[in-house]
Amino acid sequence: MDWKKIRQAVRTVLAAVLICAASVGITGDPAYAADMGAVYGIYEHGTGWSGYHGDSKTARAGTGSYVTAIRASLLGQPDGMSGTLSYQVNLSGTGWLSWQENMTPNGSTETDMPLEAVRMAFTGQLAENYDVYYSVYQNGSWTTPVKNGETAGTEGQGLRVDGLWVTVTGKGAAVPEGPNERSVDPTRPMVALTFDDGPSKFTPRILDSLEANGGRATFFMVGNRVASYASTVKRMADLGCETDSHTWAHTYLTGMTEGEILQSLNQTRDAIVAAGGSAPKGVRPPGGKINDASKAVLAKAGMPALLWSVDTLDWKTRNAQHTINTVLSQVKDGDIILMHDLYEQSAVAAETLIPELTKRGYQLVTVSEMAELRGGMAAGHSYGHFR
Repeated sequence: MDWKKIRQAVRTVLAAVLICAASVGITGDPAYAADMGAVYGIYEHGTGWSGYHGDSKTARAGTGSYVTAIRASLLGQPDGMSGTLSYQVNLSGTGWLSWQENMTPNGSTETDMPLEAVRMAFTGQLAENYDVYYSVYQNGSWTTPVKNGETAGTEGQGLRVDGLWVTVTGKGAAVPEGPNERSVDPTRPMVALTFDDGPSKFTPRILDSLEANGGRATFFMVGNRVASYASTVKRMADLGCETDSHTWAHTYLTGMTEGEILQSLNQTRDAIVAAGGSAPKGVRPPGGKINDASKAVLAKAGMPALLWSVDTLDWKTRNAQHTINTVLSQVKDGDIILMHDLYEQSAVAAETLIPELTKRGYQLVTVSEMAELRGGMAAGHSYGHFR
């Protein structure tokens, strides 16, 4: 990962935010004007490093896996303010390891020993101006958030860490609520609505309907479109939707070299994170074109290829009723439904499908939510449904 590029991209966005703030008369300590946040990743046993997760986003190991190492840093640190975000882990069978910082891995990527607990703290002037809160997923639930060097997790009782959540607040600000993960009933039917080729000016209509009906969807975004719709991407993440990759310029993976694929994925990830989304958990190959060579590259990138089981052909028909009829006549539990938020008629169809599918008893989940309950996903593999 090109950390310098991510930091520069985010600072560009932050600069625009601060200019807007100044124009409407927002003043005060620059430490609090800066939109600083944590960014972090987990090492999942049997899978490898996760994507990078932005401030307040949950990082969860997949089904059957657990966390053996973490790494973290900051985005948007105020210029001239000293300090870093440091972190310490308790590795099962070893105990507390040394503190690390600046995305240096802490834990083990070579053994199967899980983490049991985590501590995080600011150093330097950051410690005087900010608090860092964090929680771990352990024994089936998130622990109560702790801050500034306190221990998250239970050590010495054989309990493993299965996830991490981190957020930064101004010094003395209200205690955050902690991870906000909804409960998905594994015994009830579920489907994953997915939207390709956006974001676009029609995407907010889909988000409005999802919010009104308590649903979530997965958006496979073309990276070079993201910056123009940054507020929409942030809203996706705020609603719990999944912000995934559709490559930088909608180029077929099968016609790209390894270096080109990795560059495209990295550019797209950086743009999504800079816009306020979460790092992609998967990639949808443009045109659904995937072969063994491109799967091998995705394995190196730590990402699965996410296909579909219901193809609405909405990009071709541009007919809302045709899209509605296709979905309602074919949908089954575990389906991944392919649509495109680039077209107005697809948004019109979604405004009918979202409440209707909910009425028919389907939980509208993200691809990762469904995968987590039904066997998980592995990097370099492709998935079209989860039955």
